[in-house]
Order: sequence, then C-alpha cells, then structure tokens
Amino acid sequence: MPGRVCCCCAALRPRYKRLVDNIFPEDPRDGLVKADMEKLTFYAVSAPEKLDRIGAYLAERLSRDVVRHRYGYVLIAMEALDQLLMACHSQSIKPFVESFLHMVAKLLESGEPKLQVLGTNSFVKFANIEEDTPSYHRRYDFFVSRFSAMCHSCHSDPEIGTEIRIAGIRGIQGVVRKTVNDELRATIWEPQHMDKIVPSLLFNMQKIEDIDSRIGPPSSPTGGEKEENPSVLAENCFRELLGRATYGNMNNAVRPVFAHLDHHRLWDPNEFSVSCFKIIMYSIQAQYSHHVIQEILGHLDARKRDSPRVRAGIIQVLLEAVAIAAKGSIGPTVLEVFNTLLKHLRLSVDFELGDRRSSTGSACFSTSSKESDERIVQNAIIQTIGFFGSNLPDYQRSEIMMFVMGKVPVLGTTSHSLDTSHLGDLGTRRIQIMLLRSLLMVTSGYNAKTIAAALPAPFLDPLLSPSLMEDSELRQLVLEILHNLIDRHDNRAKLRGIRIIPDVSDLKIKRDKISRQDVSFMKKHGQQLYRHIYLGCKEEDNVQKNFELLYTSLALITIELANEEVVIDLIRLAIALQDIAIINEDNLPMFNRCGVMALVAAYLNFLSQMIAVPAFCQHISKVIETRTVEAPYFLPETIFKDDLPKSLEKHEKNLFFLTNKIAESLGGSGYSVERLSVPYVPQVTDEDRLSRRKSIVDTVSIQVDILPGNNTEDQVNHTEEITFEALKKAIDNTGLEEQEKEKRRLVIEKFQKAPFEEIAAQCETKANLLHDRLAQILELTIRPPPSPSGTMTITAGHAHYQSVPVYEMKFPDLF
Repeated sequence: MPGRVCCCCAALRPRYKRLVDNIFPEDPRDGLVKADMEKLTFYAVSAPEKLDRIGAYLAERLSRDVVRHRYGYVLIAMEALDQLLMACHSQSIKPFVESFLHMVAKLLESGEPKLQVLGTNSFVKFANIEEDTPSYHRRYDFFVSRFSAMCHSCHSDPEIGTEIRIAGIRGIQGVVRKTVNDELRATIWEPQHMDKIVPSLLFNMQKIEDIDSRIGPPSSPTGGEKEENPSVLAENCFRELLGRATYGNMNNAVRPVFAHLDHHRLWDPNEFSVSCFKIIMYSIQAQYSHHVIQEILGHLDARKRDSPRVRAGIIQVLLEAVAIAAKGSIGPTVLEVFNTLLKHLRLSVDFELGDRRSSTGSACFSTSSKESDERIVQNAIIQTIGFFGSNLPDYQRSEIMMFVMGKVPVLGTTSHSLDTSHLGDLGTRRIQIMLLRSLLMVTSGYNAKTIAAALPAPFLDPLLSPSLMEDSELRQLVLEILHNLIDRHDNRAKLRGIRIIPDVSDLKIKRDKISRQDVSFMKKHGQQLYRHIYLGCKEEDNVQKNFELLYTSLALITIELANEEVVIDLIRLAIALQDIAIINEDNLPMFNRCGVMALVAAYLNFLSQMIAVPAFCQHISKVIETRTVEAPYFLPETIFKDDLPKSLEKHEKNLFFLTNKIAESLGGSGYSVERLSVPYVPQVTDEDRLSRRKSIVDTVSIQVDILPGNNTEDQVNHTEEITFEALKKAIDNTGLEEQEKEKRRLVIEKFQKAPFEEIAAQCETKANLLHDRLAQILELTIRPPPSPSGTMTITAGHAHYQSVPVYEMKFPDLF
C-alpha cells in the first residue's frame, strides 16, 4: 500500500512520519483520514519544532506521487499541508513554509492543468495568512514567472485555457498581497517582475468586450463574475496592484504598460489604451498622478517620429489622464505638460509642411493623407491643452494663459515664443491659429474678480498685437478670447448676432457696478482695446462674423467696464468708425463700409438703451428709422442680405449719427461732453513702426485738408515742444532720429497713464504756443500767390492744427 508500511518498520520510524503516513487512506478516493489528521495537527501544535520535518516529509511524498502520477494522493497531501498551515502560527512555521512553497512549485511545474490549479489555490490560501514576522530571505521570483506564464495559456481546450489563466491571475494577486505591503521583504516592484506581471494582466484585460463599463472608479463585481471572467479578475488585480504602488515604485508599474501597448500596436485604434490609463489614473493615489503624466509625456517624446495616428493616440491618452488629474493637484507637471504639447504642435506643423514641400504629382493622395493625419494630431493637441487648462484652478489657469500667449509668434517678441523661423509665413500662421484656439479653450469659463487679473499687461499687449491682425481668422480668435475674459456675467450668448435690439431690457443683462480696479484698468489700457476695435473695422478681409464679434466686444465693454468717462470714449470711437465708412481713406470695399455703418448703428442703439438718456435714445432711434426707409443697407438686418449701393457720397446728414446732437443730448443729463468734440485717433505703438502692415498715421506729416467745412475742435496729443527746427524738419520731410524714440515712448506712456484733464490742459497750452509761432513765421515770409488752391493742415504726431491758406513760404533769413 502506498500509504502504509509494515508493522516492524513502523515501530522504528519517527513519530511524525507515522502520523503523516496515517493520514493517507488505502484508496485515495476515500480522501483524507480526518481522525489521523487531527492527531497530526495536535502533534504539530504541541511540538512546533517538528513542523519543518513534517513539511519536508510531506514534500518528499508529494514529489514522489507527482512523478508517479498518483494525483489522488497529491490532493490529499496538499489538503493536509493547507490544514497544517492554517493551524500553526508559531515562529517555527518559517521552515515549514519553505517546504510548502517547494511543493507548490512542484505542482505548478507539472503539465497537468488540475495540478497547476491545485497549487495555485494552495498558494492563494497561504497568501492570505498574515505572518507575525517577515521572512527576509524568501523570494517569489519563480512564482511570478510561473503565474505570468499561466496568464498567457493557449490550451487547445478553451475552457481549460480559461481555467489556467484565471489560476495565473489569482496567483499573481496572491503574490502581490503577500509581498507588496512590507518594503523590507524581497519586493516584486523591481522592473524584472513588473515586466512580467503587468503585461500578463493587460493581456487578459484585452478580452473585455464592453470597455466603457469598467473605465471609471473601481467597481465591486460579484464573486461568480470574478471567478468565471479572467478579464474582470485581471482588471481588479491590476487596480489592486496600482492602488498599493508608492512614490518610489510608481514608474516601474506604469512603464510596462507602454511596452505592451507598443508591442501589440494598441495606440491606433486607442480604445484599449485609453481605458487602461483611465483605470490607472482612478486606481493610483491622487498625489502620484503627475508620475503617470510625466511617463506619458516621456513616451510621446520617444515616439515623436512615429506615424501621426500613433502620436494622436498617445495624446488622446494624455488628454484623458490630465482630465482626471486636473481635478486634483498635479504639482509642477502643469507647465511641463503644456511645454511638451506645444513642442509637438510645432513638430507636427513642421512634418505637415515638409510633406507638402516634398510631395510630387505621383504621390498626391499619400501626401494628402499624411496632412490629414497631422491635422488629427494638431487637433488632439489643441483639445488637450484647452481641456486641461479649462479644468485647472483659476490661479493656475492664469499662469497657463500667460505661458501659452508667450509661445504665440508675435512680431518683436521672439524670446520665448515657438521657433517658427524655418516654417515660413504659412507655418507661422498655422502655429498662431492653433495656439490661439488652445488659448480660447483655456479661457473658456475663466472668471476673474477684476479685469486686471484676467488681462494683465504682459498678456494683453501681445494678444492685441498688430501681428495678430493680418488674418481674418486670427482677429476672430483674439476677439473671442477677449470675450471669454471680459464677460464675467455670461451675457455673451444674449448678444450673439449683430442686430438692432428693440428693447434691451428684454435681454435681462446681468451687470455689477464697475469696481475701482476696473476703472483704473480702463484708464491705463482702455485705449488699447479701442485701438484694436478701430483697426479691426478697417480690415478689408472682414466677413460677417468679424463684424458680429466687434459688436459683441463693444457691448461687453459697455456692460462690464463702462463708467461715464468710458461711455464718452466709446461714443467717440463709434463716431470715428462712422467716419471711416464715410470718408473711406483706406479705399475699403462697399461691403466693409456698409458693415461698419451697420455695426455703429447696432452698437449706439444698444448703448443708448443701456445708459437710458431719453434725448440720446431719441436721436439714435430717429437715425435708425430714417435708415430703415432711405438706406436699409446701413442696418445689420439687411446689410448681409440686400444689394449694396454703388456710392455713399450723396447721402444726407440725417442718415448719420451727429456729434453735436449727441453732445447736446448727453450734456443735459450731466455727462462731461467736452471730449466729444475731439475726434478719436488711435494711439501708435512701437510695433506699428516694425510691422509689415500699413502705418496708421505718420509720426510727423503734412496732410491736405479735403473736408470742407470741418469745424471740429482740434485735438493736440503731441507733448513735445514745437520749435522752429521741428517745423523745418517737418517741411523737409525728414524722419525722426534714433534719439527721439525714447521721447516718443515717454509720450505714449504719458497718454496712457496721465489723467485726461492734465493732458487736455497741456495740449491747449501747446496748441496756443504753436499758433503763435506759426503766426510769427507766416507774417515774416508769406508772399500771396495769384490764386490760392486750397488749405493745408500741419500735423505733428497726432496733433491737428487749424487749417491755414496755402502760400508759397520762404524762410531765407531763418533757414
């Protein structure tokens, strides 16, 4: 009998061996002899020093039975081992455990699936036992390798293969539970172990049919589902593994994921890769999220030469990761994310333009496909930047706005912007558009307490740069960004579309009293906003959307930032826009001229109702009614539909908004209307002199006055003293010297920051001084011509002085 020995020999054998032999029945189908098993257990508990010998003897018998294929006795031996293991918890159990693990290893090495499952079940039971003291010398390398191999089982019988894979996953779970909590033990976080465990789990997770059902936070599947579905079991084991990861070993757990996705080409399509990283982000501790994001960014850099769809798949994974991480804190990774994405945006544009330049007639279809794929990459980057930025806290979002704006290629500010010198004008424009689209998404929903916090000078100056006004789409994006930042009460949707609003009160506009900080902002930067709107209306490539956005800009400034002083400035701006269309010095197309007229009508109608001055409202309404009958193409409802007139020269004054009428109506309501008689002239920036665009106004020029009867009060903006030498330079048409640039900067700064009353007083003094000087010069040297041909206006900087008859002037003694 395999379980019995003769009586003579039995008396000579050690007691522990006799007790072990007695637990095996003559027929293995009868199972473990329970009475003898109780005796063996009592003996082991009473004499724990014998445990190691009991274990060694059981291991010897089990090894022999495995070789002889006596699987019934193998089952009995393992059952006995399990019971002894559960009953004994003394210090002497350590040597017994070694024998136990040796027997488990024997079972796992066998080719019999039943024995492999049996060994796995015993190991899982052992893994659930909490030992009093750790065993520093014990290692689980063999079990990691064997269980990982079982996870990839491809048995010919699908049911048996599934059973083996489930056993392998449960074994890995047991190893994780046994080793992961004690950092002093031989750890499984080493790369050689993670490179086996993680791909094994991912291999089984790929069998998930419904990915979306398990991409959220950890769920609690039923016990039956756990046992029968290897994909569910693998996912839960993966979540448990990641949940136990700490700061030092997080990267070792994540890197094998990239290797698996690369090897199996799972970035395109990327449904499984997205689901994997959602599981990772929801499973790890929140403070370690930035580790995962850094790994994704590093992998994106490593695969920067791969196909566009692979890169787009990685970026989409990054989008999902940062969307989850942004809800918490991801530390210093924020700027790294944006910096890496912007770098890849430039690379994508470079690849697209490179393919376009190298394309030939025989490869047109292939090149077009590559360009389309690169557009997918670029859109993914923009979406990631925008979504990440819009989910950040406000204090971080303002930094990101500054960071992205600093990367936009703007003329004269190349220190931190993306290097687009090798991309040419087309590539630079593409970069500008995509960065502004990203910025538009970042600013969406941003609500600063003060407008100065939303539009600081280092952000506002490049945003309103003339370099971003050379393209219609760029101007639209800039205006939309301004709307996001200025509109703090969500009024923009109510103002959508340019139209004559019969009753503004029906819109239920939300507004607060303008704060002191906002008043200060408008005094300092209001002229920049007015200038941008003014110049935007003069662009020839404007379309309907441009006019709608310009109208919305004026309306939002009125709602959020307008006090009495700003209202006067906005009216001056509106009248100046009307003059653009009437005078047409820039030779604008008829559509643009009528579009500007319609814009002014819609805005003044809105403004008049917002400030609710009856006389002002009456004048605006009267002009609009007259236009409805005589010139409907001056109104927004018809300008984009009806035929346009061929000329605007014969229109009567009753079709226009008149400065004197407006001043008269507002003056009676307490408004300070003195400045209304001063025509609006946009301020000149240093960039205007560097820009390729046409200069707004010459710094020193002589202009012929072609407007008869122009009795508008002159405005003097130039604070430099007008001397005879300065006049001589103006007549000689000589440019300003380099040393005058600093003076010009100081003048502009003063006009931006100094109180209006101070500027007006100083301008009046200078105007009187210049008038006296000119009178003295003309009295000395004027010789009347036979027939005067017109009048002349002498302009220095932006200062227009009273027109005088044009004579032939000689200064023989003074020059």
